[in-house]
Amino acid sequence: MEEVVEGLLYVQGDVGLTLKEIEDILDIDEDKAKEVVYNLKNYYVDNNRGLRINFLGNTIKLTTNEEHKEYYKKLLEDSFTSKLSQAALEVLAIIVYNEPITRGNIDTLRGVDSSYVLRRLLAKGLIKECGKSDLPGRPILYKTTDDFLDYFGLSSKEELPDISSLEKDDESGPKDLYASIYKEE
Repeated sequence: MEEVVEGLLYVQGDVGLTLKEIEDILDIDEDKAKEVVYNLKNYYVDNNRGLRINFLGNTIKLTTNEEHKEYYKKLLEDSFTSKLSQAALEVLAIIVYNEPITRGNIDTLRGVDSSYVLRRLLAKGLIKECGKSDLPGRPILYKTTDDFLDYFGLSSKEELPDISSLEKDDESGPKDLYASIYKEE
């Protein structure tokens, strides 16, 4: 069962799971759930793995080994100059045109979980937390930073294309997305 809990914690990412959620998902009692979690926690420590099981309040999370943080930091710093993924570009576009916005709203617009991409963008300094929403649970609001503008060579957000001009349909009807504008000779 440890491997199932490990997978569940990985899927939940920074959200984590409560012991009660593990009990319900695995259909086991509290003592068995605690045993499974502690076995997994001890496995990571005993085998000097790069991951850890941490208890943050009532939430159990899969985290990285604190002893290796200098390497994680170096990875994130070195990757700052690297290209952004398609997912990162999508999330940035959603944020810049809808800021401030919650992760839930971003996920809804993209149709997939964006927590990993948000963590990367936060680490790169392209977005920042800018408060809490009034929605239930008071989710975090995100917006772009001045580093975002620098990264894309913009002096202000006013230089971005008007979103309404991007949404207008071409009056000639739908385009064939697979047709090339280039013709074979």
